[in-house]
Amino acid sequence: MIVMIWRASLMLFVLVSPVSAWALDSYRFLHVTIDTPWFIFIFLFFLVFAPMILSAILHWRNALRRDPEDEDKES
Repeated sequence: MIVMIWRASLMLFVLVSPVSAWALDSYRFLHVTIDTPWFIFIFLFFLVFAPMILSAILHWRNALRRDPEDEDKES
């Protein structure tokens, strides 16, 4: 019972405190400019395409190798 009262009072304090109002003015703290969407796009672009580029390089590298079974048949 004490724990429930403590949690309820803590939740009420969090909801009433002025700290929650800072989220309304978060653009000022984050320094969002017109270039921000482009920075996010470029970051996500490389984040998404880096594994694809890596897999293409590894596939190409392994495709150039010869199989040991093929080398034994030629000898």
